[in-house]
Amino acid sequence: MINRVLQYGLLTVAVGSLLVGCASGDRSGARTTPTGEPASAARTIDIRIANGTVSPANTRTEAEVGERIVLRVDSDTTDELHVHSDPAHTFPVAAASGQEFGFTVTVPGQVEIELHHAGRTVTTLLVWQ
Repeated sequence: MINRVLQYGLLTVAVGSLLVGCASGDRSGARTTPTGEPASAARTIDIRIANGTVSPANTRTEAEVGERIVLRVDSDTTDELHVHSDPAHTFPVAAASGQEFGFTVTVPGQVEIELHHAGRTVTTLLVWQ
């Protein structure tokens, strides 16, 4: 009888651990609350513009339709960030640190994020449903 109680207890702990692990996120890394609602998290892309160099450059970033995207920019020059989504977004970049620009993508597909004056693609969002 004691062995059955111990086995049942261990099985309950193991199943509970698996459920907690599965409920804590999805393939995009988004977090959820205990009720299954999305947590207020965003996919953040850090962009640095210094001495004519842009980082990152020509990368690929996965995102989900409706996911909030935040572009965090440190720059030593002015420029414009263009997000080629539907609808499109344009953000003025100042010669300053700690700038943040946010948006969501509502249509799946590829979305280029580019620096207009520098003529550089920062990243291409691969947006899936």
